[in-house]
Amino acid sequence: MTSKSFEVPNISCAGCVQAIKIELRDLAGVQSVSGDVPSKTIQIDFDAPASWDNIVQTLKEIDYPPAES
Repeated sequence: MTSKSFEVPNISCAGCVQAIKIELRDLAGVQSVSGDVPSKTIQIDFDAPASWDNIVQTLKEIDYPPAES
């Protein structure tokens, strides 16, 4: 399993985190998603067939792209 924590600058409230959770949980292979509003971070655990690329693409589609590193 892959675990990743990343910043999403567009997070401004709990509703933002909930929207991200709902969308990412629909991806096959995503095991868990959690978020923290004050730090604007998301923690995700996933296995194949999910990949970081399709997670990023999903986040971009819902206007919550991860911060560029």
